[in-house]
Amino acid sequence: MSELILVLDEGTTSTRAMLFGPDGRFHGSAQQEITQHYPRAGWVEHDAGEIWERTLACAREAVEKAGGADRIAAIGITNQRETVVAWDRQSGEPLSRAIVWQDRRTADFCATLREAGHEPEVQRRTGLLLDPYFSGTKMRWLLEHGDEVKGAAEAGRLAFGTVESWLIYKLTGGAHFSDASNASRTLLLELGGKQFDTGLAELFGVPIGALPEVIDNAGELGVSNPEWLGRAIPITGLAGDQQAATIGQACLAPGETKATYGTGAFVLTNKGSALPSSENRLLGTVLCQIGGERTYALEGSVFVAGSLVQWLRDSLGIVDVAAQTEELARSIDDTGGVTIVPALAGLGAPHWRADARGVISGLSFASGKAELARAALEAMAHQTHDLAEAFAADGAPWQSLKIDGGMSANDWMAQDLANILDLTVERPSFVETTALGAAMLAATGAGLHPDLETAAAAMRGELSQFTPEMNDAVRQERLARWREALAAA
Repeated sequence: MSELILVLDEGTTSTRAMLFGPDGRFHGSAQQEITQHYPRAGWVEHDAGEIWERTLACAREAVEKAGGADRIAAIGITNQRETVVAWDRQSGEPLSRAIVWQDRRTADFCATLREAGHEPEVQRRTGLLLDPYFSGTKMRWLLEHGDEVKGAAEAGRLAFGTVESWLIYKLTGGAHFSDASNASRTLLLELGGKQFDTGLAELFGVPIGALPEVIDNAGELGVSNPEWLGRAIPITGLAGDQQAATIGQACLAPGETKATYGTGAFVLTNKGSALPSSENRLLGTVLCQIGGERTYALEGSVFVAGSLVQWLRDSLGIVDVAAQTEELARSIDDTGGVTIVPALAGLGAPHWRADARGVISGLSFASGKAELARAALEAMAHQTHDLAEAFAADGAPWQSLKIDGGMSANDWMAQDLANILDLTVERPSFVETTALGAAMLAATGAGLHPDLETAAAAMRGELSQFTPEMNDAVRQERLARWREALAAA
């Protein structure tokens, strides 16, 4: 009997295939790493062919663990957003390496557009800022610097897409579409527009004919080629990773907010059917589209979260494994005045300073591994507090915060968030909510649940809560030190 949902979770550092039941129960997974390519400072690339091959291998392993393709009712896909793949429509082969969301090579082009006065109109129409983070300028760069990409465009064979679009093309044998949540991250879709916008495509120098069709996040979206997994399996759920995590956290009503702490940190607040706008450099984005009707979100993106702990481990040798940061943080009463601003890849929202650099302030001979580890965890709460102030200024104050992602398993950090934000923080027992959200969408699209609200209620699982315990004077002293260090960054 077909009863399991196969989720393809396309991360920045790995690809996973995960199995879920309609009750949200996790039934196993398969995972492989994705090779990171850094050809120059600020450049980050992936091999799109490798992404496909390793995703297929993981999917086949998961199907075998499930007991065969007949056990799989539907496929859901969630992915690293903004990463751009260019491929040949006829051969189905990549024309270059994929440019990853972290890549900063288009900073000068973004600056040129800002200097020409385009940012206010682009933000009004797309909800996004002119930053290398987003997909449109990456597509232009590939056209200007990739002979094969340019040749395919001139011959009418070029296909552009984000990672979910690339995988759909391969899985289905030629379908070219993107869901509304991923499409809204390209700078090429008006928030209220049904398809990619010709005027925006012209501004960024992207041929509109190379772009995919924009479709719903749940429903009968496509069907996999039988040769890949043993039978044709419907693809019924799609979402960018942060939108999927928001759904996995059941933030389905206006005002509900989640924060995912992975490589970076991403906060989304549900805005319902209202087109989001920001006066505080937050982003407007599509949360999901079902039956042609859109739900929107306001988003704040922090570039460095878990990658700061990785840097402490790999570059400084402060810890051997990430979990040691909690033990070190608990071993001391405070950081002794040490504050870390983790601008190792610039600063994201609400500052958007690509030129910012990391700062460690307040060091003394008394500073050691514990102080640095605790300061790194404290930086998560400080960055999140900056976002909370920006959301409140935009008329979207948080009433509570739902957290997930690998770092959220750290109880000390979760409590510190509650303390600094002065809010209740809620964490599900299953913190891989990105994959769970894709499973909820796929279950809804496949008819295993009648709607997304029912799917979320059935699949979310148990929760833990952290309530504020910090004296306000201590909170204000921490934030004052943070702001002083931030100015130096």
